[in-house]
Amino acid sequence: MKRALALAAVSLALSGCGLHPLYSGGSAGAVATTLAEVDVAPIEGKAGWLMANALRDRLHSSATPRYRLEIKLDDKIVGLGVRRDDSISRERRTLRARYQLIDLNNGAVLLDAASGSDAGIDVVNSEYATIAAENTALERLSGIVADQIVARVATYVQRTAPEKP
Repeated sequence: MKRALALAAVSLALSGCGLHPLYSGGSAGAVATTLAEVDVAPIEGKAGWLMANALRDRLHSSATPRYRLEIKLDDKIVGLGVRRDDSISRERRTLRARYQLIDLNNGAVLLDAASGSDAGIDVVNSEYATIAAENTALERLSGIVADQIVARVATYVQRTAPEKP
């Protein structure tokens, strides 16, 4: 009984501050149905292929898109640590995405934003292990940045969706 009362109090407090569930209505809600209408434009390179797949997995796109997500990626690896023999001991891989949500009906840019993340990589004596770590970091960063993009698009949709009576 105390737990139900506490949950009711929290719910009442959150409703008073203007917070609303992002995915209210589940798969039939405004945000989920709009995300399913987003098509991901092809993105260049290996990082682009990984990013496009991560976005498609998260958007669950339908057959008839109303919007297109255009993305330009910037993928960099920079050496940070240096050993006594002047070889690099640590790298930072950075993946940045500049993206636009475009309305296919009129070509209007609805959202223009950027997201990004980075990961540290230890450089070891085995070149194979270092390359594998760089690839794993890219896969992980693609998922992180895709999550950021989908969250930003979902927030935009929620803010611009018409109010239900």
